[in-house]
Amino acid sequence: MRTFSHFALAMLGLASILLLHTSTSAPIDKSSPSAAAEEHSDKLPQVIKSVRLDQVYELAGEALPMSNFDAVERLDRELLVNSYWHSSTVLNIKNSRRYFPIMEPILLEEGVPEDFKYVSVIESSLRNVTSPAGAKGIWQFMKTSAKGFGLAMTSEVDERYHVEKATRAACQMIKRYKERFGTWTDAFAAYNIGETRFARERERQKMSSYYDMNFGAETGRYVFRVLAVKEILRNPSDFGFYLDEEDYYQSMSDFRLLTVDKSIPNLGAFASEKGISYRMLKVYNPWLISSSLTVPAGKTYQLKIPG
Repeated sequence: MRTFSHFALAMLGLASILLLHTSTSAPIDKSSPSAAAEEHSDKLPQVIKSVRLDQVYELAGEALPMSNFDAVERLDRELLVNSYWHSSTVLNIKNSRRYFPIMEPILLEEGVPEDFKYVSVIESSLRNVTSPAGAKGIWQFMKTSAKGFGLAMTSEVDERYHVEKATRAACQMIKRYKERFGTWTDAFAAYNIGETRFARERERQKMSSYYDMNFGAETGRYVFRVLAVKEILRNPSDFGFYLDEEDYYQSMSDFRLLTVDKSIPNLGAFASEKGISYRMLKVYNPWLISSSLTVPAGKTYQLKIPG
């Protein structure tokens, strides 16, 4: 009986300590997205839910046929995959703050729907990557296509890595596809599979809409992936992604343009002269793919000098 009394007293004391701690803890700042998410996660570490497809979805002003159960289920898949592929989607959200402000005015000037920027997310996750097939840059240009749209490629320069120039070239390409195939949806699909192959499939299948055509896994998912990424990046918190303002990657707009009309034999020495590191010169000018820059007679290059 005495042992029980000691145990009861001990438990009463512990309860008192916990009650005191709870009453004196600082309140959670619910105005912070990450704090609100933390409060929610304390209640349940992980909540897995299906996405409610309770609205009309559109891409570049063209509506998804919601009466087509196959199209709806394919969108559902991509919303779920990207919602629960946490690391990749968080990085895309962070990177979008850096690159979308560069792309948006170019798209506007070129008369291309703003939704086209989400194609770059699907193509490269907004990174200057190289595909197994040899496509390069944020917009994933193959060498032949890049040349056709005016992007320079030498042993020292590859403008597929030049965000502004590659974005403008991508706009020219997608406008050509739109003119040929009639809708932005079909143009986006052709951006993935290629203009010739898309035209051939339309003729073979006797269909004129992407949603009525049958493709392999990559192209069959492509437009739905673009639409899913659009929804998530526009409204991250609706899909469980909570980022504070400081979580986004900075815009890298703190630079001045320097016109170069003479060859630079050593970019490292050039960077030191300009008071920056070799690494930062390459970060701001990823299209410089060598340690030197040869400038032919009558030609100039513009370099971004940070700071």
